[in-house]
Amino acid sequence: MTILEQTTGLILAGGQGSRMGGIDKGLLPLRGLALAAHAMRRLSPQVARVLISANRNLERYAALGAPVAPDELGGFAGPLAGLETALRRCDSAYLVCVPCDSPFLPADLVERLVGALQAEQADLAVAVTFEVDAQGQTYRQRHPVFCLLKTSLLPRLSAYLRQGGRRMDGWYDGLVVAEVPFDDGAAFRNINTPQQLQRFDAPADVNSLADVIDATPGYDPEALSVAQARRIIDQCITPLEASEKVALRAALGRVLAADIVSPISVPAHDNSAMDGYALRGADLRADAITTLRVAGTVYAGRAAGLAVGPGHCARIMTGALMPDGCDSVVPQESVASADEHSISLAPGTIAPGANRRLIGEDLMRGGLALKKGKLLRPADLGLLASLGIGEVAVRRRPRVAFFSTGDELRSIGETLDGGCVYDSNRYTLYGMLSRLGCDLLDMGTVRDDPASLEAALRGACENADVVITSGGVSAGAADHTRPIMAALGEVAFWRVAMRPGRPLAFGQIASQGRGAYLFGLPGNPVAVMVSFYFFARPALLRLMGADPALTTPPLMRARAQAPIRKKPGRTEYQRGILSQDADGRQQVRLTGAQGSGILRSMADANCMVLLHDTQGDIAAGDMVEVLLFEGLL
Repeated sequence: MTILEQTTGLILAGGQGSRMGGIDKGLLPLRGLALAAHAMRRLSPQVARVLISANRNLERYAALGAPVAPDELGGFAGPLAGLETALRRCDSAYLVCVPCDSPFLPADLVERLVGALQAEQADLAVAVTFEVDAQGQTYRQRHPVFCLLKTSLLPRLSAYLRQGGRRMDGWYDGLVVAEVPFDDGAAFRNINTPQQLQRFDAPADVNSLADVIDATPGYDPEALSVAQARRIIDQCITPLEASEKVALRAALGRVLAADIVSPISVPAHDNSAMDGYALRGADLRADAITTLRVAGTVYAGRAAGLAVGPGHCARIMTGALMPDGCDSVVPQESVASADEHSISLAPGTIAPGANRRLIGEDLMRGGLALKKGKLLRPADLGLLASLGIGEVAVRRRPRVAFFSTGDELRSIGETLDGGCVYDSNRYTLYGMLSRLGCDLLDMGTVRDDPASLEAALRGACENADVVITSGGVSAGAADHTRPIMAALGEVAFWRVAMRPGRPLAFGQIASQGRGAYLFGLPGNPVAVMVSFYFFARPALLRLMGADPALTTPPLMRARAQAPIRKKPGRTEYQRGILSQDADGRQQVRLTGAQGSGILRSMADANCMVLLHDTQGDIAAGDMVEVLLFEGLL
C-alpha cells in the first residue's frame, strides 16, 4: 500500500470567522460552492478519505459528504486543536491538512509532500513559497497549515497543546521537517475578508456565466445560434484538475494528465529493417557485379559481436543489431546469387544506407513521446509499452448523472398503458457516455412535477460533475426543468436555432455546497443524440482536459445525391448514408424521413449531414459537410 493510500485529508474549518463578521467562513459561497466544498474537491482525489474539522454548523458541513469532527479541546483553540482531534480519530498512517479558506490549493499538493517526506525520511512535510516584499526582496514563506505528518506524532502535539502552545509550527522542535517549495504562491492564498471573497468570486482567469453572456454579441437566450451556444459552453467549462495513475491496460480511452518524455531511444541501436545481408555501402559497385564474402550471421536479440571489414558482409535478421562497419542491408530476395560463403549483387540493387533503422529514428531519449491532453488510443498504448512505461497519469473521469423526465415514460419490462412509450433516451445516453469513458450515475425516470424534478436535480448535482436530463426543457405546461434550473443556479440559454434539438438548456446548478454543469436536452430521441454529440460531448471532452482539437470532430465533404430542403436561419443536422459513386467520389443521401422522433433515422445512418444556418435548399450535386459516425457513435 502506498503512502497516498494510507493518507487521510483534513479540512480545517473550526475557526470563529472573526474577520468575516462571525460568519462560518467554510460555508460562504464562492462561484456557487461553499469554500470548504472547493477545498474538498481539490483535496479528495489526492487522498484515501477526507475529514472536516468544524465547531459550528456541523450538519451543513456533513452535507458536503465527509465526516465532521469538532475540537476535543474547547474554546476555539485554533487549527492545532482540529489537527489533534483528527489525529485521534484517524486510522491511517499519515494525515495531510489544508484550510477551508484556500480553494485554489495545488492538485499535486499531497503527491509532492509525500515525495519530500520519503526522500528526506522526515516526520513532517510542509509547503513553502517564495514571496516578494515591499522592497522587492524575495523571502521564503512557510505555510504550516498545508502540511503532511505521521499520525504517530499525536503524543508530541498533545503535549505541546497542554503547555498552552497554539502556533501551527511551534511544535516542530526536534522533528525532521521537509520543506517543499511550490512556484504558485496564489495556490496557497487564504480568503479572510468579505472584500477578498468578493474579489475572488469572479477572477479574470475564470469565466462565469454572466461574464461569458455579457461578452456574447447578439445574446438572446431563446434564439442563440449554434456557434454562440458552443462558445458559451466552451468558455464556461473548466477542465477537472484531479488525476490518477493507472496501469497501461487501464489507460485506453483516458486523457493524459502530463507530457510523456521518452526515457529511452527507440530503437535503442541501429538495426536491420529486414532479413538479408548487412554490408558496407562503400563496397557497392555502380558498374559491375559486387561480390562479398559472408563473415558470419547476426540474430535479433543477441549482441552482434562481429566486425565486418571491406569486401565482406554478414547474414542478418530483422531487428538484429547492425555489425560494426556496416551501414546498409540488402534484402535476401534481392541478392543475385548466394551461398554460405559469399553473395553477389547486380549494380543498383540498393543504395548505400538502405534498410537500416537508425538509433532514435522513432523517438530519441528525452524527446516528447505523447502530449498532455492526448486521448489514449491502442497505438498510444503500444508506444508507451515500447518505452517500458507500465503506468501513466491520466485525468479523473468526469462523473455524469443522467435521467429522463416524463409521466408517459416506462422502463423496459413494464406494461405500456395508453399514451405511454418506452424510455429509449436513457439507453442512448448510457451508450454515448460509456463510449466517452465517463463514470455514470443512472437516475432512472423522473415524474413531471416540480418537487420530484427538484429533488432529482439536487441529488444529481450533489453527486456528479455534470447532470444531463432529457425532456422537460420546452415551453409545455408540464416542462419544469428550466425554471428549477434557474432556481438552483444559472441558465445560460434554453433555445438554440437548430433542428432537431431547438429546446436545449445549459447552465450551472448547486445544492448543499456542491455544483455541477447541467445540460437539459430535448425529449425527442433523435434530438437527444444530436444535441449530445454537438454540445454535451465536446463539453465533456473539455472537462476531461482533452486536447481542444478533439472537441471538434473533423468534417468531410460529399456530394448530395438528391435535393435537400433547408430553411436559412437555423443549423440542421440530417441523418445520411455516405457511399462512393462509380468514380470513387464521396456522395451522401438522407436516410428518409427526418423527424426528431424517428430513432431509426439514426440507426440506419452512418453519418450526419451538417447544414449551416446561412444555407438554404441544397441541389443534387452540391457539396455538403458530413460528420462520420464511425469512432463517434
